[in-house]
Parts: sequence; C-alpha cells; structure tokens
Amino acid sequence: MAELIIQADSEQLGRRIDRVLANAFPQLSRTEIQQEIRAGKVTISGESVCRPSHRVREGDRIQWDIPDRPILSPHPIPLSILYEDSDLIVIDKPSGLVIHPGAGTIETTLVEGLLVDRELPVSDDPARPGVVHRLDKETSGVIVIARTLETLESLKRQFSDRTTKKHYIAVVDGVFQETEGLIDAPIGRDPAMPQRMSIQAGGRPAQTEFIVLSELEDSSLLWVRPRTGRTHQIRVHLRYIEHSVRGDDKYGGNEADRLMLHAWRLVIRHPIRNEVMEFRSPVPENFPTFPYETLD
Repeated sequence: MAELIIQADSEQLGRRIDRVLANAFPQLSRTEIQQEIRAGKVTISGESVCRPSHRVREGDRIQWDIPDRPILSPHPIPLSILYEDSDLIVIDKPSGLVIHPGAGTIETTLVEGLLVDRELPVSDDPARPGVVHRLDKETSGVIVIARTLETLESLKRQFSDRTTKKHYIAVVDGVFQETEGLIDAPIGRDPAMPQRMSIQAGGRPAQTEFIVLSELEDSSLLWVRPRTGRTHQIRVHLRYIEHSVRGDDKYGGNEADRLMLHAWRLVIRHPIRNEVMEFRSPVPENFPTFPYETLD
C-alpha cells in the first residue's frame, strides 16, 4: 500500500486529490486514478474519499493500494488504414475495438496494434500514445492517431478549439415530428451510476445537431454533428430527447446487432502542411440504405 502525508510546506497542499496522485504516480492515467477514487479505494486518515475534486489539507494521510497499470503490449491485429504519412494515421475503426488500454481492458487495443511496427508519441498519459480523440468501443468509423508529439499537440488543440468537423450516422428509436434540431444540454457524470454520463445542471456545456435523413417503421436514420466533444455525448443527448441509439445497452436503446452509431466523416487541418483534409468511412452494411455520398 502506498502512503502520502501532506506536509505544511508541500507543493501539493490545497490541490485536488486526483492531481496529487497523478503527480505521485505518473505511470497511471488520471482517468484510472479518478475511477479508483470514485470506487472508494483511496482513503484519507482512514476515511474513503469518493470525489476526485477533494482538496488535500495539511496532515492528510493518503493511503491507496495502487492497481497494476495496463501494460501496452504490441500485438498484430487487422487494421483498415484510410490514410497515413509521417505525421498521422487515419483508421477506419471497426465496432468492438477498444482505442487504448484502461481499467478492465483485456483485449488487444488499437494503439497496441499500431505499436507493432510504429512508434507513437507519449504526452501526458503513457497508456494512450498518439491518441488525439476517442471513439467508444462499440462505435465504428474514422479516428486519427498522431505519429509525432508536435502532431499530437496540434490535433488536440484543433479538437479542443472545435475547429474540426465531426459527422456521425445513427439509427435511433422512434420517429420525429421535426426534420432537424439542436440539443443543448450540459453533461456530467451520473451520480447514481458513475460509469455513465447524464444531463446535469452543473455539467459541462454540450451541443449536438441532428438532421433526420429517413424514417423507418419504428426508428429513424440521423445525420449527427456534435459541436462539442463530451464523453458519450451523442448517446446521452439522444437518450435525453427520448430517441436512444439502437443497440445502446448503457443508455436504453432498443436491441440491435451492434451500437448503431458510426463516425462517418472527419475534417481536420494537417498540422504540418496546414491543408484541410477530409476522411470518410464507408457506412457499414447493417445501416439503412441511403445515398450518403450526397450529404455535404
């Protein structure tokens, strides 16, 4: 068991406990550390602390059984490469593939497949080399991975500044009265189920645009364009308006062969050449037939 005692002159005094632990144990990601805190596995003077935002005070005795960090283990897996140069890789991710190792991950991940014959840059998280943005495990489609630290930081800024354009195709429960809409609702972690997100008054601002492409018997085909990039944003927002994504067990979608959410199109600016680049992933066959190529 690891133990930290906060002294009066400590640089950690008054800081969030998740940041204190991240500084003390850089081999672990902040996400993993926050999960450990929320699970009650970190104690201060014998009492569990379940809020990563808890501020440490003088004399605090922090104790924690440090978990084994997921180890990156390069292993060949089939990957569909849409584009690659010396700065970045664009991949057509299949549904069911995890992007990077994390708590509870036992299967080979996308980054481990890439590390077989490539080097990827590490920024603030050793478990996520080259990772610029995420797609949920069951979401398919376009994802970009950086090959250099300069590219990694540049692309992260693009996503943070919302200069990228992300387009998704989704099949959702029910039919709509309207033909398009904007969902504007803040998202935070669900206090009742910390592994899920939900609409929270004190959550982070989140906006999602959608256009109804066609209506099926008891479902609808949507073109979805998130303006922000919160965890599970599209799935949470569509549940909020009572049109959950088909196949979404976590957020109440009706049964389907898979999560019916596909990252169809991504527009970024090349970090080195400064040119606008657009990448598209073919819409999977189990999605409804539609002239997707006509969308712009």
